[in-house]
Amino acid sequence: MAIFVKMLELGPVLTNCYLIMDDDSRELVVIDPGWDGKVILQEIKMLGGVLSAVWLTHGHFDHLGGIADLVRGNETDVEVCLHSEDKLLYEDQGGAAFFGLSIEAGPEPKCWLKDGQELSVGRFGFEVRHTPGHTPGHVVFYCKKENLLFSGDLIFQSSIGRTDLPGGSFKQIMSSIKENVLTLPDNTKILSGHGPETTVGQERINNPYL
Repeated sequence: MAIFVKMLELGPVLTNCYLIMDDDSRELVVIDPGWDGKVILQEIKMLGGVLSAVWLTHGHFDHLGGIADLVRGNETDVEVCLHSEDKLLYEDQGGAAFFGLSIEAGPEPKCWLKDGQELSVGRFGFEVRHTPGHTPGHVVFYCKKENLLFSGDLIFQSSIGRTDLPGGSFKQIMSSIKENVLTLPDNTKILSGHGPETTVGQERINNPYL
């Protein structure tokens, strides 16, 4: 049975939040709870999922704005996972003030992500890949079994993540894409932080940056 994936488009910049669940065990993980933590909780309840962890692709406010309500409202402890290179950004409300916004601070991460680390949702394994360029601590989550890549703000359909914000680097993001995306099979589905889904093969051909 395939893993269940639900996408919610949330917040002021329409960030894609993903709920991934093992249909057998009902274990569920949220990737990038960008906004509206209470809405995410309602969706989890409707699905009958058991939230075990929050995985953050990076520390920008629009990818974690709902984390405080989400974690506080859950009935069991939730492990928050983030790369340590984005720790200061996370502690600074993800840079929300730079855009004239304010978000409630989330709990301190207890799981510090590393390149090559293996995570799981029930029976499904995910590889953490450190992909700096958009932020220093940006990561993606790759499930080889299901041909799925949760790419955050590394790569989008026909575009790439911004590199003009503090900690960004065009050279790094291009290197991250070439080493961690273009090395994957063409049929790998890319679920990014904004916009529609795409595939590695489509981006290899159609992405003007590549």
